[in-house]
Formats: sequence, structure tokens, C-alpha cells
Amino acid sequence: MALPHGGEKSTELLNAQAHVWNHIFNFINSMSLKCAVQLGVLDIIHKHGKPMTLVELVEALPMNKAKAQSVPRLMRILIYLGFFMKAKISKGEEETGYWITPASRHLLKDEPLSMAPFLLAMLDLVLIEPWHHLSAWFENENSTPFDTAHGRMLWEHAGQEPRLNFYLYKYDLFSTNKCL
Repeated sequence: MALPHGGEKSTELLNAQAHVWNHIFNFINSMSLKCAVQLGVLDIIHKHGKPMTLVELVEALPMNKAKAQSVPRLMRILIYLGFFMKAKISKGEEETGYWITPASRHLLKDEPLSMAPFLLAMLDLVLIEPWHHLSAWFENENSTPFDTAHGRMLWEHAGQEPRLNFYLYKYDLFSTNKCL
């Protein structure tokens, strides 16, 4: 079988294909993190005060317990992303549990500089939708992709959309002075 593009090596082709696949499914990372914040996984483990077993975590989560078999999958993604780690429950034991990392501390709800509200806002459907209209925006006369998606500008929409208004004003999302 002849390889396209002048005989690229199959390794190069596989790496290129893997690169494309990674970009296609990259949304899974953000959505998994959003799920963890919404379910309170980070706060539950942090308040537990030590690594938490899968059984303890499932019991503490506000979820349909029939879906417990999916929690390890979610946690595996979040461990891979560096928001959790596996740690021994206690020094003499082999049993491991889930524990938070320095990155996950930035998503705890009670932290003064918590980024959880920002994460929830940026991954809200209202703010994600414009990205689905990016190509249409390039083709039309609207001034922003947000306008293309929602038929009005962000600030006009915020006045009519309680959830977006809540994020923008309650958490002052566009202020940088919190981190300075």
C-alpha cells in the first residue's frame, strides 16, 4: 500500500492521527473538571481531611448511586489531568484513596481565590455556544460570535439571562485585582 504525501513513515502518520484525536476529544478534560466541581468532589475530599476511598467518595457524592461504576472513570481522567492523586489512606496500609493536588486547591469553593466560579461560567452553555458558531460568524456581519449565537451582545444577554448575570456580577469575573 502506497503511503500518501511521498511516503511518510507510518509512525509519523500515527502520531499525526493521535494529535487530531487528542484535539477532537479535548473537551472531555474540561467537562470532567466541570462535573467534579458541580458535584463537589474536590470539596468533599478536602473536607474529609485525608485520602478518600472510592466507596467513601461514592457514598458522599450527591449522585444516583446506580451510576457509581462511572466514578472511577471520572476520577481516572482527573488524576491524569493532575487535579487528584492516589495516596495511601494511612502509613501502614496498602489501601489507597483519592486526594487533592495543589491545582485542585484553586477549585475549592471556600478558598478566597477560588477559580471554581470562573470555571463554571466559562464552561456554561451560554458561553460555550458562541464557539459552535465561529465559522458562521466569519461569514456574517455580526460583530462577535456571541452575537451570532444569541442574537445580542454579551452585556445585553446578561441582563436577560439570570445565570450569566449571576456569574458576571456576583463573582466579578472580569476583575483581575483578586490575584494581584
